[in-house]
Amino acid sequence: MGIKDGKPRGRMTSYAFFIQSSREEQRKRNPNEKVVFTEFSKLCAEKWKGMDSEDKKRYNDMAAKDKVRHEEEMSNYTPEKGEKRKRDPNAPKRPLSAFFFFNKEERDKIKESSPQLSLGEMAKELGRRWQKCMNKDKFEALAKSDKVRYEEEMTVYNSGVKKAKTSNKTTPAPVTDEDDEDEDDEDEEDDEEDEDDE
Repeated sequence: MGIKDGKPRGRMTSYAFFIQSSREEQRKRNPNEKVVFTEFSKLCAEKWKGMDSEDKKRYNDMAAKDKVRHEEEMSNYTPEKGEKRKRDPNAPKRPLSAFFFFNKEERDKIKESSPQLSLGEMAKELGRRWQKCMNKDKFEALAKSDKVRYEEEMTVYNSGVKKAKTSNKTTPAPVTDEDDEDEDDEDEEDDEEDEDDE
């Protein structure tokens, strides 16, 4: 019992304590016998149902103590704040589903005819209309073309990201006009050397 990986272990119920003690008794009686958990848990469940409150008192007390332990550990525990992965603002927007294209078209119509609807009621109405929609093919075609757009943009984006990642390892010096002239001179010299070799 206690803290695992910095986080307090969850509290156990009286039934969980009963299962645990039954398992320990089973091991003491038959240490080499393998237990099929499904059968064992069914037997425990039947036994638990047949027990009166007097028999369950021992396990209820154990659960009450464990609850106190858990509450004490949780009062001293502050979870680490997980860093959310920030979305790259340059990344392509994800493709819309057929239902979202349908929503774009229908939402204004619903707002116009029923401005009093709450956001939840609006969503339910959009769902009902989507179920009855006779031209879903139109919206599915829009979604399909949007998916193609997304995949193309992701290909370009990923190739740019990979180039940026590899170029960050060894950042080359910026190219200036003077550098271009030097490279041209070197190319001419190389060409001359090649001609001399012939």
